This record gives sequence, C-alpha cells and structure tokens, in this order.
Amino acid sequence: MGAGHSHVLEERPRASERTTTVLTSAVGVVVFLTVVGAMVVWPSDWSFLRSVPTSYEDATWVDVTVESVDEATGEAQVIVDGQEDVGLQTLLPLELADFTYAVGDSVRALQIEDGTLIFGDFNRGPPMLLLLVVYVVLVLAVAWWRGLGALLGLVAAFGVVIFFTVPALFEGGDPLIVGLVTGSGALFLLLYMAHGPNARTTTAYLGTLAGLMITAVLAWWAVGASRLTGIWSEEGTHLELAGRAVDLQGLVLCGIIIAGLGVLNDVTVTQASAVWELRAARPDITRWNLFARGMRIGRDHIASTVYTIAFAYVGAALPTIMLVSLYDQSIGVSLTSAQIAEEVVRTLVGSIGLVLAVPLTTGIAALVVGHDGAIAGEETTDVAHAHGNATPTEPGSRDAEAPGDGPQ
Repeated sequence: MGAGHSHVLEERPRASERTTTVLTSAVGVVVFLTVVGAMVVWPSDWSFLRSVPTSYEDATWVDVTVESVDEATGEAQVIVDGQEDVGLQTLLPLELADFTYAVGDSVRALQIEDGTLIFGDFNRGPPMLLLLVVYVVLVLAVAWWRGLGALLGLVAAFGVVIFFTVPALFEGGDPLIVGLVTGSGALFLLLYMAHGPNARTTTAYLGTLAGLMITAVLAWWAVGASRLTGIWSEEGTHLELAGRAVDLQGLVLCGIIIAGLGVLNDVTVTQASAVWELRAARPDITRWNLFARGMRIGRDHIASTVYTIAFAYVGAALPTIMLVSLYDQSIGVSLTSAQIAEEVVRTLVGSIGLVLAVPLTTGIAALVVGHDGAIAGEETTDVAHAHGNATPTEPGSRDAEAPGDGPQ
C-alpha cells in the first residue's frame, strides 16, 4: 500500500444477460400459471357485499358525543351528530365489564324508532388515523422511494385479497388454488413495487414462491390430518349464521397459506440482498462460498424469526390461552384442543416453509449472482478507504480468502 489516500467504490453486481433471460422466463411461467389459476376460481357473484344487515328494522346508526355521565345509573347524556337542535339525549348504560362512559367519548350508537340510543361501539377512527399517518411518514422518511413503493404494493396486495380472495372463497373456489394465486399475485405486486424490477427482486420472488409451495402442501396435509374444521372459531360461527355456504375447513387452509407471506417475504428479501452484498464485496468468491456465507446470515435470521412467529401468536391468542389454562387438563390436551390447535398448526407449517425458503433463496441467489452469472455495475453502494495505490488481490492468492472461508 502507498502513502496516499483514495476511495474505492464497491458496486453491486447485476445479472448477466443470459441469467436475466432465464429469470424473466421463470417469472413469465409463474405469472402465466397465476393467471390461469385465477381464471379457474375467478368469482362472479358479488351479492355477499353488504348482504347482512347490521341494524334492526326502523333503526339507524348514529354518532354521538358523551357530554355527561350519571355514575349511579351508568347512563350518559349525549349530543347526536346531525341532531344538535334536539339537545341532550340519553344513551343507555354501557354493559361491558370494567368500562364506563367518559366525557368526550365518541360512540357509535343504534337509534331505534322511539329515539332510544343503544351502545354499539366506540369510534376509533381518529387515533387509528393518527397511527396510520405517523407510520406512513416514518416509512417515507426512512425508506424514501422504496418505502413509497412498499406502501403502494401493500395497498395493491390488500386489493387482491378483498376483490379476489374473499369473493372467490364465498363462491366456493378451491381454497388451495385461491391461496396460491393470492400469494403469487400479491407477492408479485409487493416485491416489484417495493424493490424494483431487478435480478435481486426476482430471486427473492422465486425463493418466496418456493417457500409458499412448501407451505401450501404442508397446510393441505396438516389441515386434513389434524381434522381442523374451522367451526370452533367465533368468526366461523358468524359466517355460518350469515347463511353463506363457506367451506370453513378450506378457509383454514387458505388462511394458513396467506398468513406466512409477510415473514416469508421478509426472510427471502434479506437473504437475496445479503448475497448480493457479499458478491459486491468479494467479486472473486465462488458460488459455494457465496452460498455458505449467505447461509451464516440465514441461520441467524431463521433463529430470530422462529421465536418472532411464536411470540406473535402468543400475543394475539393470549385471551384464548388464558381461557384454556383454566380447564383441568394436561398441556398436551390443551395444545391439541380446537381453540389452540389451528394456530399451532398455522405456526408450525409457516415456520417449516420459512426455514426451507432460506437455503432455497440463498441457493438461487448464489447461482444468479455467482462469478459466472453476473457482471459488475448495478449501483454504487459502499465506500472503502485505501492508502496509496491499492493493489488488487489475485483471486487465487491466500490474501483473497476472507476469514471464515474454512470449515466451521
């Protein structure tokens, strides 16, 4: 090294023309199959929309603001939006344990024909809107255009669920096909809108699809083998009471497939990006060493994601866990009970798909961006400082081996 000071720009590699052609062809096949699957289960009946009334005959929903509360009776004096000229009206007591009205509460109430007001629910619009605004601002401030793409992709993905998945299930579409089409279509929109159309994104997409297929097959087997019917959930009961012919067991299957998309996508995007950065730092590295180094990162990611999924379930199902713990039965019986078994199976199936997606994505990335599959020059990212005129290291020399290339 000399005594001078220079900056060496590290460039992310980009896929070669041949590799790009292969990746584009693979994605083309996936998109074609997704379109075919969507056509097979495409819904034609939209009558389910707003088909269940939410109020009594001659009753309407109104928004009210609590002005005062009678602590003795629990009744509240309220002003009804749009009926300010009427003055204060009485809202019947709130029949919820440990909850009472408070002055300033915004409440959605059912007003029946004689003017009586019955509590429906609290209006949560303003605080939820505030959280949404803070979230969007932070995403845009930290992630810039990529954050904007992710937000738009998320909106598009939810559009797929609302305008395709839900009506397709209501119409009796095969839940396995519906789940796979939803996953493939939503991920396509999410990934390419958030990360752009490039080889890294395609690698993550293909890796995620591989994990999705594994999850779907396991879910199909587990739901049948575990006899998960879906009839024990409150939502399933309401669907039955609504008079819609919904396959509740199929709903469980489709739900398991969709549930793991977010975490699965997180892992595959991280793995693809990690392999690209490793290749940028070591252009001479072999595909096998690239895979091995990527898997070191992947193993840490797997370890952290496993308990992330578990705690996410525990937090969401805490009331159910507390309820089941009251019964005089063993832990094994509790875990396999109808109330908990569905979430346990969902967690295990999703985790298996996630664990297998890591080596699959890492392997695809190593093949795509390996020494023969890529050329330099996608974008400038890192800056390395060198003293004097840096002398390139020969790929085969001892200095070319980074610490840890040997056996672990």
